[in-house]
Amino acid sequence: MRPVDNGEVRISLSQARNLHLAVQGLLTPPRARATRARVLATIERMRLLQIDTIHVVARSPYLVLFSRLGDYERRWLDELLARGRIFECWAHEACFAPMSDYALHRGQFAARSGHWAHKHAARMHRDHRAGMDKLLAHVREHGAVKSSDFARPEQTKGSAGWWGWKDEKRWLEAWFALGELMVARRDNFQRVYDLRERVLARAHVDAHALAPAEVAHEFLVGAVRALGIAQARWVADYFRQGRKHKDVDLQKYVDGGELIRVGVRGWDAPAYVHREHANLLKRAQRSALRATHTTLLSPFDPVVWDRARASVLFDFDYTLECYTPQPKRRYGYFVLPILSRGRLIGRLDAKAHRSEGTFEIKALYFEPGIDVDADLLADVARAIQASASWHGTPRVQVRRSDPPAFAKSIRAALRTNL
Repeated sequence: MRPVDNGEVRISLSQARNLHLAVQGLLTPPRARATRARVLATIERMRLLQIDTIHVVARSPYLVLFSRLGDYERRWLDELLARGRIFECWAHEACFAPMSDYALHRGQFAARSGHWAHKHAARMHRDHRAGMDKLLAHVREHGAVKSSDFARPEQTKGSAGWWGWKDEKRWLEAWFALGELMVARRDNFQRVYDLRERVLARAHVDAHALAPAEVAHEFLVGAVRALGIAQARWVADYFRQGRKHKDVDLQKYVDGGELIRVGVRGWDAPAYVHREHANLLKRAQRSALRATHTTLLSPFDPVVWDRARASVLFDFDYTLECYTPQPKRRYGYFVLPILSRGRLIGRLDAKAHRSEGTFEIKALYFEPGIDVDADLLADVARAIQASASWHGTPRVQVRRSDPPAFAKSIRAALRTNL
């Protein structure tokens, strides 16, 4: 298929990648010391910070922030939630989002009725209305609760429900998905639920929702803004809007000047850039955006969570294998992509042994065709050591690599960085 030439601006693939990484905060190493304000600014720039509870290394939202900010206090994310500067919602998946976007996500509530979490919650309320209503009344009368506040009854074999949770946990999650409860804070990452109106009042936020047309507009152009550069088919996934967009859906925003259509050499479809990034696009055109950052990414980082997008932008085929039976895994349980100077050059299967202070790399893989020279090994070793130290597991063990000879080389590079 011949590449299209229908954009007013033409850039190369590497220039497109650098524009994407610049907007996502991953082009260059952090230049300033991390602060609570910069944590919030990073979330506001991404618009979404996906939540996942797997913690063989740091839980995903904390790791996504580390990749962009470097060493920072993890408690700052928890404090932003407790102070009402961010909130939890169902968007791409379960996510943190800036509280300034609450009206936007509230306006999308009805349209998300097809999301699996909403469908499950609605079915739960139909089947357990009395128990759920009683639980909501309890929260209204007594205040915020955790699922651990409720005793777990003895269950007969095979009676476990949604993910094996007790009724109150499932009901709290259902009320959260239905919008009656919000997450007021997290205690040791455990959700503390309270009535929506009380959480919003403490955050001094109006509970109104944007009109559907405003929501559709902002989710579309907002996704392009957050991604930096995007093909039409990638846009809907960012906020999980439903059907994939086509170029015709974005044309009115190009005509109105909100989006800039761009041709990327080698692509068979145009790309789009938000007008707020017009200056970055000009810098990308003249190759003034230089990628110098090397870091480990979470599997739920926005850069890689869309497999098709990562494949086109980085020629990187990534699949999360933690839900795949062990014998069928190719790379490992919780594999972290390695970003180095604008490219996804490999991946590693890691586990942080916190009590021992050890960051174990079970396997390290470089992508085919990557020229693994001394400079790249030094970059990767520094990134591994920085992540390990931030985890509180400064002693790094490298078990094996592919190609096999690089395990010895990366161990030597790590010793140099000590």
